[in-house]
Amino acid sequence: MIKRGLYAAVGLLSVGLGILGIFLPLLPTVPFILLALYCFARSSQRLHSWLLNHPWFKEAIADWQRHKGLRRSLKKRAMVLSAISFMVSIIIVPIVWVKGMLFIMASVLLIYLWCLPTLPKEPDR
Repeated sequence: MIKRGLYAAVGLLSVGLGILGIFLPLLPTVPFILLALYCFARSSQRLHSWLLNHPWFKEAIADWQRHKGLRRSLKKRAMVLSAISFMVSIIIVPIVWVKGMLFIMASVLLIYLWCLPTLPKEPDR
């Protein structure tokens, strides 16, 4: 019972961090959502089903589970939003070495996203 509660708590925290990651460049959305999915599978069928069927995440989760890739539109959107978020952060931050670290992190993230397998518009389901 305690173990299930801990999994549920970590899952809920991961969903919250994943949603924040949509808007904040230093928090990656996808790993947190996948962690939440893992935790919910071990704690709550209701929360697991909710996340699998959530309109924001269901297509990306299904694509990743079935094909280990992302659709071109999602990949493009993730890259553009990440680039914009990092550019704004780099412009706002006054410390030069922090700007450099943000640039390196943005570069690594964009290269990672670029290298992920790209699915056709409508992969076979």
